Amino acid sequence: MFENLTDRLTLTLKRLRGQGRLTEDNIQETLREVRMALLEADVALPVVREFIDRVRARAVGQEVLQSLTPGQALVKVVHEELIAVMGEANDGLNLRSQPPAVILMAGLQGSGKTTSTGKLARWLIERQKKSVLVASCDIYRPAAIDQLQTLAREVGAEFFPSTNTQDPVDIARAAVEQARRQVIDVVIVDTAGRLHIDTEMMAEIQRVHAALNPIETLFVVDSMTGQDAANTAKAFNDALPLTGVILTKTDGDARGGAALSIRTITGKPIKFLGVGEKSAALELFHPDRVASRMLGMGDVLSLVEEAERKVDRAKVEKLAGKLKTGKRFDLEDFRDQLQQMMGMGGLSGLLDKLPGVGDIPKEVRSQVNDRELVRMVAMINSMTPQERQHPDVIKGSRRRRIALGSGTQVQDLNRMLKQFTQMQKMMKRMSKGGMSKMLRGMKGKMPFPMP
Repeated sequence: MFENLTDRLTLTLKRLRGQGRLTEDNIQETLREVRMALLEADVALPVVREFIDRVRARAVGQEVLQSLTPGQALVKVVHEELIAVMGEANDGLNLRSQPPAVILMAGLQGSGKTTSTGKLARWLIERQKKSVLVASCDIYRPAAIDQLQTLAREVGAEFFPSTNTQDPVDIARAAVEQARRQVIDVVIVDTAGRLHIDTEMMAEIQRVHAALNPIETLFVVDSMTGQDAANTAKAFNDALPLTGVILTKTDGDARGGAALSIRTITGKPIKFLGVGEKSAALELFHPDRVASRMLGMGDVLSLVEEAERKVDRAKVEKLAGKLKTGKRFDLEDFRDQLQQMMGMGGLSGLLDKLPGVGDIPKEVRSQVNDRELVRMVAMINSMTPQERQHPDVIKGSRRRRIALGSGTQVQDLNRMLKQFTQMQKMMKRMSKGGMSKMLRGMKGKMPFPMP
């Protein structure tokens, strides 16, 4: 996420850290580079101008010039101003209303609106412990209603059936009435999108909004459209009283222009980030954490929160007990570790949140391949229980059978077994001497799969 912007900003600010002191000249040169980085990230020009002016005003003042580490102080200023551009803190959903609380989803076709409706339903069910009903007012796009029904089934939400012959306002009203009868906490109404903003579309969604008077009206927009995302959000905000934005497809957005433009142009907060295709791939938008990622500082808080939610504690405790009693780390344990890593967004998701990611060469980061995790699990699944528990028995004919059964090559299996052996050695060191010995044993090498 935002790789290009992260690379440019960290490289620019790293050059400044070596300076003994800051002068107006080197501040000016650094801000020129920062300005170019932001423009290349497709941040809207007015936003760039305001951002640079604010940083310059603070950087040439006493705050930086009297600092013992002026380069670091300028990084701090840039970090704080990035947060200010995106909003000081996360603006959570406002669900304080007589149930059911109604959330209206708006956006252009192709922005990920229906998928985001399913993701938001899952987030509310799992994180907020709410009961949720979803309804589709999209009577134009083929299979839109069926898609939402499938998503509702997947995430455990109630689904209100509708047809493409009904009026969107009637659908919305009936859905809310059913939720009221069933004492459901939240209703999420998915509306129709268009390929572009038009009068007919706006008139329809305004009618739906007037009929529902939703407590939240969320605009769903594709982050990869850059500053156009902010401009489209502004057009919707002029027609509807938006309360926030869901920025989708950020896992594929190497620039970050939308995230840095929307708040300034629309005045509305980004509330969520869509970070993948799966229904669990929705994150609260925390401006301070995103700013840290943009500067290559990582996002340890999100990493810890994700681990607390997704790591299977029973398996962790079982493995710890196993190692404590001197039993060997085997391929079944290794598979558990791989699956838990996949559940936390894979290697790329973890790497994005680790501090110092900007110092890792781009060509090394580009080699991180989450599909390799899936292949490794497939190889382990192709083994017999005896082979998983006693990897030493996996020789010639067994290797060919396992590779054939998992759709891989023998050399792939050889590489996976080598990585397993490295992990096994680390686990042995950890069981004997704790984490510090394990880290020393790693010698800077991570046993993560690379292609």
